[in-house]
Amino acid sequence: METFQPVLATLAAYLIGSLSFAVIVSRALGMADPRTYGSGNPGATNVLRSGNKLAAILTLLLDALKGFIPVFWVQQFGAAYGLHEGTAALVGLAAFLGHLWPVFFKFKGGKGVATAAGVLLGINPWLGLATLATWLIIAVFFRYSSLAAIVAAVFAPFYQLLIWGGGPLAITVTLMGLLLVWRHMANIQKLMKGTESKLGQKAPAPATGATPKHPHGPPHSPGHKNSHRHGAKP
Repeated sequence: METFQPVLATLAAYLIGSLSFAVIVSRALGMADPRTYGSGNPGATNVLRSGNKLAAILTLLLDALKGFIPVFWVQQFGAAYGLHEGTAALVGLAAFLGHLWPVFFKFKGGKGVATAAGVLLGINPWLGLATLATWLIIAVFFRYSSLAAIVAAVFAPFYQLLIWGGGPLAITVTLMGLLLVWRHMANIQKLMKGTESKLGQKAPAPATGATPKHPHGPPHSPGHKNSHRHGAKP
């Protein structure tokens, strides 16, 4: 029984994390699926590229809450059910993994920045605020959400280890940081090439389709439009 309860809590956290709110909110508001434009990432930053700030804010808050709630619940009420720090670390990681590989969306999820922030706030509000402040400073100065996320992901484990020490929670924070950097490898390459999109930059308009073909082959140039006419004067 003592083993069953942590497993149940971890599974529940994974299922909560598997709710891809970028897709859910976009569908509810009658918007395009965020996996079909911009970076194709189902996250708040890509939803913002649609130009709908309300949808982006809702996505951000809900993605953060699904990381925060499982950890907060275990921290506040888990002791009565035999759930302690180790379980809090497990449910936080499970919620984060659910966002990355959501069972409800064919295991194709986002990068996990907002969900990781929620987990950190649940583990330790001061740790979460320090990490969010790091993200905000980089985002304001450089205007790259991906760069801010990468820097915050690197700093979070150091904050935890240097200020609050090790243990199961430190392991979760470190694993999330490593996974966040890994999920941003494509962004790192774009940053190095100078092609990364900045915060608030709208996604390019969708392609309207290929140029229609001429029924009898490629269209003729204007200088030859009369070439098929018999007896046409030069």
